[in-house]
Amino acid sequence: MNFVSTVTGRPLRADAERNRRKILAAAAELFALRGIDITLDDVAKHAKVGVGTVYRRFTCKQELVDGVFEQHMADMEAGAAAALEVDDPWQGLVNFVAFSCEEMAKNRGLGAVFFGCDEGREQIACARERVEPLVGKLLARAQDAGVVRPDVDTNDLLAVGKMVEAYSEFTASVAPDAWRRYLEIVLDGLRAEGMPRTPLTVPSLTDEQLAAAKIAARG
Repeated sequence: MNFVSTVTGRPLRADAERNRRKILAAAAELFALRGIDITLDDVAKHAKVGVGTVYRRFTCKQELVDGVFEQHMADMEAGAAAALEVDDPWQGLVNFVAFSCEEMAKNRGLGAVFFGCDEGREQIACARERVEPLVGKLLARAQDAGVVRPDVDTNDLLAVGKMVEAYSEFTASVAPDAWRRYLEIVLDGLRAEGMPRTPLTVPSLTDEQLAAAKIAARG
């Protein structure tokens, strides 16, 4: 079976395709752990291949970002589509917001890509254009059902994701699931007047955890 190079458009040999997969896997691990502020040299070292091998497969980091995160964006699209199939409009919206926040909490690079500029990331931009209308439908459906405040728009949902992503990074070393508490609080703020509150299922940070998170954030 032949594979096609993302750089030249020509078929790849089997060993070249193995190297490409190693590079993508290494980049995915580094993006998840450290965000997208890494170099192709970092990726080559992590993949245990020569720097020249990386540059033959990907001419710049933006191509590598596209290659790694296109699937993540496709997963976002699938998650939004699945949420639209949920009969309860509120639960469908909650399912998608929680899913997207969980994905970003697990992967530092995903938040940077999702909330970053699309310049030079054509595949990511196209994927985002498929996701955003679905999110708009989820929100409109919930508002039409009277379960979400009428003055909320899709950019508010993006803000929720960004806030949760930032807090999950802050608490990752001491309480990886702490962000879920604040997602529950924010979701209650989106609910229409008169809707019931959701019991908080995750405890707040202790004083010791907060102090440790501050130390970790400094360094």
